[in-house]
Amino acid sequence: METLTIDIQNEQEKKVLLAFLDSLNYQYHTDDDYQLTDEQEKEMVKRKEDFLAGKTTSRPWSEIRKKYEGV
Repeated sequence: METLTIDIQNEQEKKVLLAFLDSLNYQYHTDDDYQLTDEQEKEMVKRKEDFLAGKTTSRPWSEIRKKYEGV
């Protein structure tokens, strides 16, 4: 099996390409194809609720990356 990466410029191109692949019965996946298990979904909801309630905080990715640069 080979992987082909395509940079799509806009939604119209994406629709046309996916319709073409569907017409050929090709199996494919897009970057936005993902599924969470029920457990993962519950955890995401809990974390969001905790964040919105002020129980947790967030930091910019640059700060986190800097902390672990030497790891």
